[in-house]
Amino acid sequence: MKIVLLGPPGAGKGTQAKSISTKYSIPHISTGDIFRKNISENTPLGIEAKSYMDAGKLVPDEVTINMVKDRLVQDDCKNGYLLDGFPRTVEQAEALQEFLSARGEKLDTALLIDVQKEFILERMTGRRVCPSCGASYHIKFNTTKIAGKCDLCGADLIQRKDDTEETVKERLDVYESQTQPLINFYKDKDMLSVVDGTQEINQVFESICKLLEGVI
Repeated sequence: MKIVLLGPPGAGKGTQAKSISTKYSIPHISTGDIFRKNISENTPLGIEAKSYMDAGKLVPDEVTINMVKDRLVQDDCKNGYLLDGFPRTVEQAEALQEFLSARGEKLDTALLIDVQKEFILERMTGRRVCPSCGASYHIKFNTTKIAGKCDLCGADLIQRKDDTEETVKERLDVYESQTQPLINFYKDKDMLSVVDGTQEINQVFESICKLLEGVI
């Protein structure tokens, strides 16, 4: 089973990716992990990527694509994989299609966890964390016994900079501008599967399993 996972920040992709990986015994492959591994191991691709990053430049598509290709031919990918964070652009999606086609393989589906912007704003801006013990809460969905105080250690809760409304809106705007063409790409090829990400976590996973069983 070969899957590309799509979804906006705050859609719960990380949680669902772990569940999919476990249930179907396929590796969860994120571009972040690939970059870190190549850089830490000083591979030729890692050294090349780091040279761009150190110079404050974006790593070119070609380098990213080659890192992903190198990862997908490893033994643990024989039965499939879940790609998270790649492709990010139509160009990368086309390169992935060409790579798979050359190997006589194909992508089973591009799985989109769909969540409306308003829902994500409420979910992310309402998060609060304890700076002392690391516990996390939500002002609506996971409240504390005493408002603004950690249930575990009593410390004052804080809102992370990443969770402010301005920051969340910026991230969502970037996601929409970058990812909508990608969603259209897979939709046009009749490869897009969409699940409602506003359901309870377990319900989202059940919906994903039904979709996947229908495409494999």
